[in-house]
Amino acid sequence: MNKNYYAILMAGGVGSRFWPISTEQFPKQFHDMLGTGETLIQKTFARLSKCIPEENIFILTNEMYNEEVFEQLPNLTERQVVLEPAMRNTAPCILYAALKIQKENPDAIMIVAPSDHWIENEDAFVKNVYQAFDFCAANDALMTLGIQPTYPNTGYGYIEYDKADLNAIKSVNQFREKPDYETAKSFLAQGNFLWNAGIFMWSVTSVIKAFQNKQEALYQLFEQGAEVYNTEFEDDFVRDNYGKSENISIDYAIMEKSDNVFVLPATFDWNDLGTWGSLYDKIDGGKNEDAIINARTLVKDGSGNMIRTKTDKIVVVEGLSDYIIVDKDEVLLIFPKEKEQDIKTLRQEVRDTFGKNYV
Repeated sequence: MNKNYYAILMAGGVGSRFWPISTEQFPKQFHDMLGTGETLIQKTFARLSKCIPEENIFILTNEMYNEEVFEQLPNLTERQVVLEPAMRNTAPCILYAALKIQKENPDAIMIVAPSDHWIENEDAFVKNVYQAFDFCAANDALMTLGIQPTYPNTGYGYIEYDKADLNAIKSVNQFREKPDYETAKSFLAQGNFLWNAGIFMWSVTSVIKAFQNKQEALYQLFEQGAEVYNTEFEDDFVRDNYGKSENISIDYAIMEKSDNVFVLPATFDWNDLGTWGSLYDKIDGGKNEDAIINARTLVKDGSGNMIRTKTDKIVVVEGLSDYIIVDKDEVLLIFPKEKEQDIKTLRQEVRDTFGKNYV
């Protein structure tokens, strides 16, 4: 396996739309969301290790999750866990990790992958990653994997690529924000739009140059620590300076501003696992078309429900269809599936009403 290949596994999010299972103290990446026996971060690490040397897979997470990362991935070394002392979105932490990796290996080619994606055909994933890495090694390119849309989803951003580009790897025209339904339908009709999966690839040279050109202040902030990265003095520098960085996503910071952006239409099945509805779509329903995790259920005059409880809990439902029903310790959520995007706001209301211990 190529020693120049690196991965940044992003595992610092709260997963607020998966409340009440996902909480600030124990977010979704550390849960076995599908009841498979593996948590999302374990599954993602295993997938990446098929194409990246295990010792070159870095976990990027908030410092409050440090112990849990080692609990779930016990073979990691301290070098592999990059801790954020404050939540500042994806651009600052990716730049920080890229500078660390560049200091260790200036020839590194890297992939940035979220910890909460579900990918069925992992062999196809590996093939796509290698294809993208070959391109990044030969070109000054910022790359992303785009997912072929199967329906007009309004919860994803889209990537528009050049229709005239007949190469397997396409030049990106622009990134498009989450659309309304009619706009999403028009994207699919045009045929050159892909879902933005948030999986990125580039050489450390290319991504750091992009930050230099497009985010000068952010680059200068982290470049000040170049001498202490990968030394015993790194923690002090990061603790003193990380909070000064702008709260900005990698998309806004460099991808949407750069003209050397390319996309590879992925050949694997993909699910974002960002909401209870996406989890419902992933799980095969039973005779009532309900998606069940852990529970034993008796459903009458209802269907299309997403039901998750502790193992073997008996759940009886009558007269409810298309609801999210989640039972966890002191919290029971019964909520319309069509309003799943509102769970993030609902979580804040629960916090304001009952306190932070429940969110």
